[in-house]
Amino acid sequence: MRLEKFISLSILIAIGVSSTTATTTLNYKDALSKSLVFFEAQRSGKLPRIPNLSWRASSGLNDGSQEKVDLTGGYYDAGDNVKFGLPMAFTTTMLAWSVIEFGKKLGHDLHNARDAVKWGSDYLLKASCHLPNALYVQVGNPNDDHKCWMRAEDVKTPPPVYKVSPSNPGSDVAGETAAALAAASIVFRRIDPQYSKKLVNAAVKAFTFADKYRGSYSDSLSSAVCPFYCSYSGFQDELLWAAAWLHKATKNPSYLNYAKSLGCNADSDTFSWDNKYPGARVLLTKDYLLKKNQGASEFRDHAERFMCSVLPGSPSMSVKYTPGGLLYKMTGSNLQYVTTSTFLMSVYSKYLRVSKQTFKCGDMTVDHHLLRQVAKKQVDYILGVNPKGMSYMVGYSSNFPRRIHHRGSSIPSTNILSGALSCDAGFQYLHSSGPNPNVLTGAVVGGPDENDNFADDRENYAQSEPATYINAPLVGTLAYMAASFRH
Repeated sequence: MRLEKFISLSILIAIGVSSTTATTTLNYKDALSKSLVFFEAQRSGKLPRIPNLSWRASSGLNDGSQEKVDLTGGYYDAGDNVKFGLPMAFTTTMLAWSVIEFGKKLGHDLHNARDAVKWGSDYLLKASCHLPNALYVQVGNPNDDHKCWMRAEDVKTPPPVYKVSPSNPGSDVAGETAAALAAASIVFRRIDPQYSKKLVNAAVKAFTFADKYRGSYSDSLSSAVCPFYCSYSGFQDELLWAAAWLHKATKNPSYLNYAKSLGCNADSDTFSWDNKYPGARVLLTKDYLLKKNQGASEFRDHAERFMCSVLPGSPSMSVKYTPGGLLYKMTGSNLQYVTTSTFLMSVYSKYLRVSKQTFKCGDMTVDHHLLRQVAKKQVDYILGVNPKGMSYMVGYSSNFPRRIHHRGSSIPSTNILSGALSCDAGFQYLHSSGPNPNVLTGAVVGGPDENDNFADDRENYAQSEPATYINAPLVGTLAYMAASFRH
């Protein structure tokens, strides 16, 4: 046995991948299909008739009316009734990246994945329609929304809308919007060239706005976005991320030159709706590994240092793993960091395989097999191969969270309880100990704590609340797993 293979086997054992678990194959295709159903349930706006989601109905049909702008559509971010622009744009970007990298592996789910991207990109086009004078970045006051427990369908008064402008900038949210629109344009380039061109033109406008009027939307909008989705990482990462996607979408080398000129040298072990550095670097490294673009070579070291920071057994690992083998970064909604990290492992595994490359974490050699196996371990944990034997994806297997922190899922639907519920009346369902009446199929919740413990408790939102940005990266990873490990 070569030393490299011995080290790789030791790593798998170290994170709890026994010889049996390492070859465990779950039904990834079923999980993939379910993960996309979740996005249909999170839609705002005029809803089409959706099989198995009869408990949802149209909502937010007057969004934006007080500003004389159409802001209908888009996604509610999690278990509330607010449309937050920063996580929604990130969700759209990650859904698009999933289709771009793994579209051929999505099979019959490709159509649904494209629909999920378009529901987000259609909304972002509307939000961008007044650029360069304004970018609409939020519908709903989260402070007021969190004082209520009610179905989205019962919100009749148009909620307030928030925007950034040249005098109140938001380079972070504008940069992410540009990234989402550019990524979506690639998804539709061949099947709808006219729509794709519309998306990329809007992306250029959003990027120009983000770069010209620099500032954080957290400063401009303060309590409307903080502490909910503050831009803790600043906006340099979104400028890099947007430039990377515009480079992909336009093939204009000026965007790669811009990305290099930013001089973003800080490493990060976190990829999320807030911090885009690892994702941007992995995306740009693709140009070097697969297209031999020497201009992108400088991003490779950063991309691989991220991998080394999250790989078990790496001398530079800076995250934790639970006793059961789950990557553990933060207390609140930890699975969001698991799904983003495993997505990056999956795409980088693909890049290494195609380019026939490996890299080093100290004395440890990392190849595409190792990255795929570590990613698989994380996905398997989410789907039930864990100390609790619980799937953290709702509706997958027979043992999954039944009391998730989600208004629409926890309150009887309008088909059963036809009268509108007031702001306060719904709290009886939040505090109920019974299971949610509506199954939010495919939703991945925040997940267990650092000791693999999980409370199936609606009021424990850190563990029991699902979110679009948890699910979005998982779509691509599940497609990759489904193609790599046949059921």
